[in-house]
Amino acid sequence: MSDTAEPHCPLCPHDREDGGEPLFRDDHLRIVLVDDADHPGFLRVIWTAHVKEMTDLAVADRAHCMAAVYAAETALREVLRPDKINLASFGNMVPHVHWHVIPRFTDDAHFPNAVWGERRRDTERTLPDGFREAVAARLATLL
Repeated sequence: MSDTAEPHCPLCPHDREDGGEPLFRDDHLRIVLVDDADHPGFLRVIWTAHVKEMTDLAVADRAHCMAAVYAAETALREVLRPDKINLASFGNMVPHVHWHVIPRFTDDAHFPNAVWGERRRDTERTLPDGFREAVAARLATLL
C-alpha cells in the first residue's frame, strides 16, 4: 500500500479533478457525484491513498470504506427512491480502490442490463432539486 499518489492514476489526489463533484470527504476517502447523463445520482466512493486491492487496506480501513459504500447506498435510496442500487468495484481500467454506487430505475437507459451494457431505450432523468445538498447532508450524518 502506498500513501503517495501515483502520477498517472486519475483517482489519486493531484491538482486534477476529484473524479466527480465531491459530496463528502474525510481523511481517508471521498464520495463524488459522477457526471453520467444516463444514470444521474451515480456516486463513486474513492479511497484517497493509492491502493490497488481492498485486501491491501488494513481491516479497519476496509470497514471504513464499506461503511462509506453503505452510507452512499442509504443516502441514494432515501433521496431518489430507485428501483435498485448497483454496487461495483472493478479496477481493471483504474487499479485504485473505488466503488460505484449506482441508482437504477426500471425505465433507465440500460435496465435491466448493466450500466455499461447495451442501451435498451432512450430516456431522460434529472436529479430532483436539492439532491446534492440532501445527499451530502445524509452522508455527513451517516459517516
